[in-house]
Amino acid sequence: MSGHSKWATTKHKKAATDAKRGKIFTKLAKEITVAAKLGGGDPGGNPRLRTAIAKAKGVSLPAENIKRAIQKGTGELPGVSYEEIMYEGYGPGGVAVIAEVMTDNRNRTVSEVRNIFSKAGGNMGEAGCVSWMFHKKGYLVVNHSKVDEDKLMSLALDAGAEDMQTEDENYVITTPPNDFEKVKKALEDGGVVPEVAEITMVPQTYVKLDGKEAQQMLRLVETLEDNDDVQNVYANFDIPEEIMNAE
Repeated sequence: MSGHSKWATTKHKKAATDAKRGKIFTKLAKEITVAAKLGGGDPGGNPRLRTAIAKAKGVSLPAENIKRAIQKGTGELPGVSYEEIMYEGYGPGGVAVIAEVMTDNRNRTVSEVRNIFSKAGGNMGEAGCVSWMFHKKGYLVVNHSKVDEDKLMSLALDAGAEDMQTEDENYVITTPPNDFEKVKKALEDGGVVPEVAEITMVPQTYVKLDGKEAQQMLRLVETLEDNDDVQNVYANFDIPEEIMNAE
């Protein structure tokens, strides 16, 4: 799982200091709007909305923006109707890539995503071509310096986590999606704030990349993430940390 852990942590650190914070704000507001439309505007009864709001607060999205996004979803304010689509394909070295999008124009988005894949030495595939390689999981990363391993394991497993692994600098906890919030709350109640806490698609296997292919792969992911319609990108690469940090 090291490839996933390193990338998740790197992305999280970049998001916290990103000069393109406005773009991050827009994507989070879009997710809040869709979550509110599908499950109602009360986060207490809408886990997806609750998770989206927590993520938005984590990058300091203003409370007024969150409120407006919810109201657009519930119809209290006028808003755009978004379609959720998952595109799949392959990156350099045969890496499996999933891009989750929210769009008000499917034709525009599919054209843009296909172009991003081809320019980075990859190609889009058919629906289902790589998604079978991933499992949806709750995913939490905690730095070794934050907590004793035995305490963390006890907090996590007692709350419903399914696994905890020790990596270079981090503990990585996975949960069933439905138990993610319960585990996250148990950690926070125990004084442990994860560096990364999200519901994500965790690969079953990884493709090791180095050199030019690694750089191409990171460019592909970052260009996809920079697209206004792309909400999340998942890929099963394992790239050395020094290359990721140099990007």
